Amino acid sequence: MLEHIFLLMAFFRGVSSLSKLRSRIVQQSSLNGSVRWLQMQSASDVDLHLQLKELIPEQQERLKKLKSVHGKVHLGNITVDMVIGGMRGMTGLLWETSLLDPDEGIRFRGLSIPECQKVLPAATPGGEPLPEGLLWLLLTGKVPSKEQVDALSKDLRSRAKIPDHVYKAITSLPETAHPMTQFATGVMALQVQSEFQKAYEKGISKSRFWEPTYEDALNLIAQVSVVASFIYRRMYKNGEIIPADDGLDYGANFSHMLGFDSPKMHELMRLYVTIHTDHEGGNVSAHTAHLVGSALSDPYLSFAAALNGLAGPLHGLANQEVLLWIKSVVEQCGENITKEQLKDYVWTTLNSGKVVPGFGHGVLRKTDPRYTCQREFALKHLPDDPLFQLVSKLYEVVPPILTELGKVKNPWPNVDAHSGVLLNHFGLTEARYYTVLFGVSRSMGICSQLIWDRALGFPLERPKSVTMEWLENFCKKAAS
Repeated sequence: MLEHIFLLMAFFRGVSSLSKLRSRIVQQSSLNGSVRWLQMQSASDVDLHLQLKELIPEQQERLKKLKSVHGKVHLGNITVDMVIGGMRGMTGLLWETSLLDPDEGIRFRGLSIPECQKVLPAATPGGEPLPEGLLWLLLTGKVPSKEQVDALSKDLRSRAKIPDHVYKAITSLPETAHPMTQFATGVMALQVQSEFQKAYEKGISKSRFWEPTYEDALNLIAQVSVVASFIYRRMYKNGEIIPADDGLDYGANFSHMLGFDSPKMHELMRLYVTIHTDHEGGNVSAHTAHLVGSALSDPYLSFAAALNGLAGPLHGLANQEVLLWIKSVVEQCGENITKEQLKDYVWTTLNSGKVVPGFGHGVLRKTDPRYTCQREFALKHLPDDPLFQLVSKLYEVVPPILTELGKVKNPWPNVDAHSGVLLNHFGLTEARYYTVLFGVSRSMGICSQLIWDRALGFPLERPKSVTMEWLENFCKKAAS
């Protein structure tokens, strides 16, 4: 009798395991592109930390095998142009969370933006993805269930308490200080609570570095939206602070704390945070965080360094410049500017030695998919907005002009060409603040990769530099 009972128990355990396996692997036949199979997770697996604890040993072994079997394989030739040109195009970083293709655009763990919009959980049916869902995807490579996203959202809300000294550090700066200066200051002030620093000082094993990094990363992601909204309300709303709403998701809560509670603005913030999270590892902010983190600096130090790179006009600050330039067009030519007038204005800008902000990209060679999804949002929610109509005209006018110049490799609009117009429409008109929004979003991608940097034991980053004389002598020898 007992034997029969044990056999039945074993049978049902087997059936249960098969059922769980089927629920984890779901074919997404409706998706376009190369991704055909997505690993789905059952609703019961809601602990993100435990998920990573299972995944990390597998990935550590995978990296070890890659290094031992293929470590000497050549990935290409480095040219003098690459050395002089800011290492442009060199393959020199391992970045797991996303990959940027010159023609396809960004893929988050293999998924394009349209695919993410289809499969990631949303707050409302047919709505924009919840940023927490993309964070789960970046960390695990798996598409989360709504229950998992809700659990992560709750976890982030529980971590979003800000020590008083952080506010004091920010308010010690003049209100006129650039929002990014205040933001980086706030992040540095948060650093005193670093779990990684405490654990390292106590002598934690290298194999467990990822665990306090995980705690710091999730705390940082949870807290930056609160710090960012405090800066906005301090600078533009007479210091009238709006507390968080425990009933809202990450994107909606950020919008709420800024002072914008329309459902459409909540949706825009979900979309904005999601599409700006990551853009592979070679851009200035991501690479900076990776570099600083390679010295075992904690996530706060690494992310603060990333913010200082993001604040540059050639990186994140460009989203500020785009809206200011568009508004200058309206001021000088009016909202009903014709395409011919717009062409003249663009040529005037270029002939004065300036660039048309929002066009071109260091890697992309087609229209940025992040621009496209924002355009689709505008067509759905604000098709008659005058500035959106102007952006649409620029899309038709600028690329042919840049192509005619013959010096531009990518004449197409990038992500910055559109975001400011959307934010402006819903009342967030302060262009100087826009890069802070970018920074809040980028915390998710940077922190996700920092956790994996620690888990995979990445070494100190130390590329070789050379002098011009060395290059000249090398080229002479090569030519002889």
